[in-house]
Amino acid sequence: MAAKKAGPGSLKLSSVLDLNEASALHAKLLSMRGSDIVIDASGVERLGVQCVQVLVAGANAWDDDKKSFAVQKPSDAFVKTMQLIGLDTQILVAKEI
Repeated sequence: MAAKKAGPGSLKLSSVLDLNEASALHAKLLSMRGSDIVIDASGVERLGVQCVQVLVAGANAWDDDKKSFAVQKPSDAFVKTMQLIGLDTQILVAKEI
């Protein structure tokens, strides 16, 4: 499974987020839409572009809904992958609403 529910409004990402996990991550985010969310990325060891796309789309959807969407404690692998594909991790940090 791409992610495990860690509590109300929180989501702990799996260690491997590749193409095979993108659909499961998408489904988990959809099930949580409409409420503020905190995503724990501390255990991510591999991050594929498809899952980055799901997370960025999620951040945009939460922004449209005027809800908080924050990725916290990103692992080194998470940050390095974001940098390699040319994205700033700040796009996934909650904005003041």
